[in-house]
Amino acid sequence: MPDRLTATAIARDLAAGRRSAEDVFDATLDVIQRREPALRAFAFFDPELARAQAWAIDASADRGTRGALAGVPVTVKDVIATKDMPTGHNTARYAGAMTGVDAACVDTLRQSGAVILSKSVTTEFAATQRGAMTRNPHDAARTPGGSSSGSAAAVAAGMATIGLGTQTGGSTIRPASFNGVWGWKPSWGAISREGLKLYSLTCDTIGFYARDPADFTLLADVFDLDPAPEPAQVRGLRIGVVRPPLWGQVAPAMRTALARSAEQLRAAGAEVSDVTLPEIFDGIDAAHAAILLREGRAAFLNEDRAQGAALHPEFRAMVANTAGQTPQEARAAYRCADACRAAMDELLAGYDAVIAPSACGEAPVGLDSTGDPSMNGLWTLMSVPVVSIPGFTGPAGMPMGISVITRRFTDRTALAAARLIAGEIGGAIAAEESAEDSAEASSAA
Repeated sequence: MPDRLTATAIARDLAAGRRSAEDVFDATLDVIQRREPALRAFAFFDPELARAQAWAIDASADRGTRGALAGVPVTVKDVIATKDMPTGHNTARYAGAMTGVDAACVDTLRQSGAVILSKSVTTEFAATQRGAMTRNPHDAARTPGGSSSGSAAAVAAGMATIGLGTQTGGSTIRPASFNGVWGWKPSWGAISREGLKLYSLTCDTIGFYARDPADFTLLADVFDLDPAPEPAQVRGLRIGVVRPPLWGQVAPAMRTALARSAEQLRAAGAEVSDVTLPEIFDGIDAAHAAILLREGRAAFLNEDRAQGAALHPEFRAMVANTAGQTPQEARAAYRCADACRAAMDELLAGYDAVIAPSACGEAPVGLDSTGDPSMNGLWTLMSVPVVSIPGFTGPAGMPMGISVITRRFTDRTALAAARLIAGEIGGAIAAEESAEDSAEASSAA
């Protein structure tokens, strides 16, 4: 699908009668037939089912009632329920399982005229870093990230216009970075999770992929997100630069990308300053892991009882609490998260937006792991909106993204700021350059 076939363009063209929903589907199908055999991004795809949706949209006599997303092809992560496609969670027990109902987010998209195109590959239960079968469209030897592997890869390859994912750790933002597309993790609780396979009540969040940020603004309207200030220019923006607690795991090229972003934004007239996180954030990643362990024990108990030894040992260990987590330790983790959320809200109130790495670096080679999510857990646990901007290329020629973060429930601010920031940052980073800049950054720190 050509890059110009964005959700915004499709909706505009259908409203004006310049294109039909079937035209859009045919263009999408052409890309799928060429790219899907190698990428393996889809867990389920029935072209006739999708075409029937397009026909129904075209048959509508009143173009004005078709919905804001009329004809837009959407792929749905396979842990999110769909009434007319299996929801398999990439696990044997649910292979071919039909829920008979749409998740709330899918229902909303369908009511807005979207063509629910396919189910996209996820890691098992979207709760592990073990590799899925999907390959990165920029380099088939590399992972597209996870757990929203298929949705990110499909959008990057042009096999869908919008990708629906989830994030509990880094499952939306990291794949956006690895695949060179726009990624958006909305504020926790802003979009209903009804119909999503539960892992963590505290962290599970619906996420989106697109090739144009204007599509996210359209989605914000569809999901009726809160009004918020929307900056109109970079000049004068107060932008903070955050190096998260696990900064030591960030590759030199990504360190260079963040530093260059700060320089480019400063040159464009933004007021850019480094952000020093309070000491309480030193324990936030351990708290995130502890909360996932505590909530995962409950989430996968039924699977352990039903599947026994057939369930992957990673989930069985979680249910059995082989780590020996105590209630006191769990309570301490929740207290840490609560305190950090309050501190983060106060901190973000002093900026129009802050920027941080979307991943530790480029997508790693191999499919056994979906990559390191350590740049994302902080923001997921803080419940704040995150928008990953594509624009940098690392030494291996792979995409790298920069995250834009704002206060909780200011998603429209994050989207507007990200669009402005994207116009100022980006570029290729050579291995020699990233190593030199990383050494300078380390000595300065």
